[in-house]
Amino acid sequence: MRIENRFTVKLPVDETWKVLFDIEGITPCMPGAEIDEITDDGITGSVKIKLGAIRAHFKGTVAFTEMNEEANRMVLHAVGREAKGLGNATADVTVVLAPTDSGTDVSIDAEVMITGKIVQYGRGVIVDVSAKLIRQFVECLEERLAEECRSA
Repeated sequence: MRIENRFTVKLPVDETWKVLFDIEGITPCMPGAEIDEITDDGITGSVKIKLGAIRAHFKGTVAFTEMNEEANRMVLHAVGREAKGLGNATADVTVVLAPTDSGTDVSIDAEVMITGKIVQYGRGVIVDVSAKLIRQFVECLEERLAEECRSA
């Protein structure tokens, strides 16, 4: 399934890029996410998700498959397996930053494949929950970016 999100932050592209790559700094913005280790190859960790009555805890990795600062584009590949259960999740996520008069437009497009008990809720619920998680991430990210603006 494809999940698309767009938002604008009030910070120039180069500073937005720096904040997005402060992995430890922005992890608290991802609801339920925890980092176990950051290596040259990527990130290992886990994420806890609640979907209706179902709670899922995925453990996995995220690898940066493309990082093009000149084009303001990054691509991530995430793979996770449910800690308890038979579910799996994979995602290919493309993030593109574009300058605007008021800051930076951020585009996040993800192609997500999920198996296991979460699938019973259907695409609509999964997209709604994903959108809610992204909204929470964006609100937190905007706060961090505003802090960055104040300290600059």
